[in-house]
Amino acid sequence: MLKSLFIVAGLSVFSLSATAADISKGKSLARQCSVCHGKNGVAKDPESPNLAGLSALYIEKTIVDYQKGMREDRRMSLIAKSLSMEDIKNLAAWFSAFELTVKEPEI
Repeated sequence: MLKSLFIVAGLSVFSLSATAADISKGKSLARQCSVCHGKNGVAKDPESPNLAGLSALYIEKTIVDYQKGMREDRRMSLIAKSLSMEDIKNLAAWFSAFELTVKEPEI
């Protein structure tokens, strides 16, 4: 029992490190996103969402949904199909690394 626990723990650590995202690669890939989503993930186009500060999990799921046709957008559906899962994780790491501040409106 104890031996199998170590094996499972070892596999979990391995799988985490094997899928670790590379923020610098994400930054490089994000250049193609900047046309619609802005240089630092803050969109100038009112039809494009801001990506800066979103959770990595949300970004990954959204891109995968475009790949699978669960979400549709004429541009994103085409772009998403060309991305590998590693690319998606790297992009998600880059955009989720931005820290945003929020100021409550005065009323």
